[in-house]
Amino acid sequence: MCGIAGIINKKNDSVSNLDRSLETMNFLQKHRGPDGNGVWTNSKKSIGIAHTRLSIIDIEGGNQPKTDKSGNSIVFNGEIYNYIELKKELDGFYNFETTSDTEVLLASYLKWGEKCVDHLEGMFAFAIWNNKQNKLFCARDHFGIKPFYFYETGNLFFFASEAKALLPFVENIELNNEALQDYLTFQLVLDGKTLFKNIFELPPAHALTIKNGVRTVSRFWQVYYNVDNDHTESYFLKKTKKMIENSTKLHTRSDVEVGSYLSGGIDSSIISALGNRYSDFDDFKSFLGKFSISETYDESKYARSVANMHDLKLKEVDITKTDFINNIEQLIYHLDYPVAGPGSFPQFQVSQEASKHVKVVLGGQGGDEIFGGYVRYLIAYFEQCIKGGIEGTLDNGNFIVTYQSIIPNLQSMENYKPLLKEFWKDGLFDEPDKRYFRLINRSLTLDKEINRNELGKYSAYETFRKYYYENNTQRDSYFDNMTNFDMKTLLPGLLHVEDRVSMAHGLESRVPFLNHKLVEFVATIPANIKFKNGTLKKVLINAMKHELPKDVYKRKNKMGFPVPLNEWVNNGLGSYVHDIFNSQKSKDRAIFNSDEILNGLHTEGKFGRKIWGLLSLELWHKQFIDNQSYFSNLLKENRVA
Repeated sequence: MCGIAGIINKKNDSVSNLDRSLETMNFLQKHRGPDGNGVWTNSKKSIGIAHTRLSIIDIEGGNQPKTDKSGNSIVFNGEIYNYIELKKELDGFYNFETTSDTEVLLASYLKWGEKCVDHLEGMFAFAIWNNKQNKLFCARDHFGIKPFYFYETGNLFFFASEAKALLPFVENIELNNEALQDYLTFQLVLDGKTLFKNIFELPPAHALTIKNGVRTVSRFWQVYYNVDNDHTESYFLKKTKKMIENSTKLHTRSDVEVGSYLSGGIDSSIISALGNRYSDFDDFKSFLGKFSISETYDESKYARSVANMHDLKLKEVDITKTDFINNIEQLIYHLDYPVAGPGSFPQFQVSQEASKHVKVVLGGQGGDEIFGGYVRYLIAYFEQCIKGGIEGTLDNGNFIVTYQSIIPNLQSMENYKPLLKEFWKDGLFDEPDKRYFRLINRSLTLDKEINRNELGKYSAYETFRKYYYENNTQRDSYFDNMTNFDMKTLLPGLLHVEDRVSMAHGLESRVPFLNHKLVEFVATIPANIKFKNGTLKKVLINAMKHELPKDVYKRKNKMGFPVPLNEWVNNGLGSYVHDIFNSQKSKDRAIFNSDEILNGLHTEGKFGRKIWGLLSLELWHKQFIDNQSYFSNLLKENRVA
């Protein structure tokens, strides 16, 4: 786990101040790799790559950048979990000098070229300079667990693990209005955009090459929902169990101690239980964030139940309003730009504590998107069931649940009444894509706070439809279309958070559910098994409930990672938020109506995310747009040593 960066002149001319520029990029990413750093440039100074290292595997021999005997040079961020198996496969073809997965990746490229990505199980973002072919080859893992950003100006191409490392080279740091519309709609940014104008993200499961001055980007992997109707539910459960166990076992490979996040939910509980079983280290530690303000925000009893069942050492982090005030601006800086909901804040606090005890943590990210765990899926199907019942079409084959069978699961919606009111306010019984877009659209209540005439004509809905109706799903499978959209958009956003909040503290976060072979298999399970009777995560629970206490797998009130932000606002935090939006710079921003934001400060519901979204956006402006001189001056000052 590390930070990577690089600069290439596409015309093969020398780059002025190349070493200095690479050192600056390393400086801005040093939190990602506190154990070391390095720089490599070719003799012509037309290309250079840089690396900051967090030592996890082959602590002594895994330094980067690394060059093989053929002249290929690499910088690599992540872990190749099947590196031991690949090394055996490459034995005789390549003479290994280290036990690092970095060298295995280099050997894989030497053997298979750009097809090396087809052999990898892991999380990765890497760049390889092929000296013989004068070609740069970069790739990002199947789900976007590891980040890769790039920026071009003239003949120069820059890349880095974090967008902030590119900012010293951007002439004018500006907001991307199309990305802003995505953010206001989804609290995510789609299609490779970032909130920074002209800085882009390489999409998950894509490769990028530069040769002869030409940049090309291509997809190397896709999950297809080709339904397997030939096997029984029992078969799917047994194979799911085996594949989750095997993936978690691979994810515990490490030369340093491994721990886990444990929220008390199904996903993190399963991974914590298996991580404890397969780890080579004694005294497996798990980490929990909680808010003692009320039981609504404190799920520690469920986490303790799991810890007691599996003899885990549970470390609890009690998070307060003061923690929020002291750390929120640092969090926004480390995120590069805000993504997803307020759960990133407690994740940041828990990661800070975990980093004091371990270097690697396992998490349950991906379980909801793969197995169908979001309550909004239930809300969407509930409406479809009502519609089918009224129209008498429940038996036409398009419904995988009935309104009779879904009723026992409606208790899961108890805390989602405000969302239900908004959802059914308009467009009832419309087409499924329009209804799902309405379910996830967070901009419906922002008309007063945002000056939409400043945003342009871009349609977030059209971008949504492109993902929702990809050709890898069957068009009439509502469940698969919803989960596929979330896996392609929401999941990379959550992984963005996962990466930044852990790496901010020099901590490696691993996500065992995100094994591409496991995801490919689950995609073949019929929706009427995955979502039987409207039960969220039916397959996962039935396959793995032997690892869970009954009070965990039977619970229906899991809320993700609820944060008492709106309660804090009404009990002292409001003055902090008021000061932020009452500043002259905030008032001068064309997109905001600061007065309306402050007028509605104390009216939002318990779990509403309007304040969070707007506050994060303003703090981002403060950190980056208002602070341009800091980044531009880094290249001039002696501050990167």
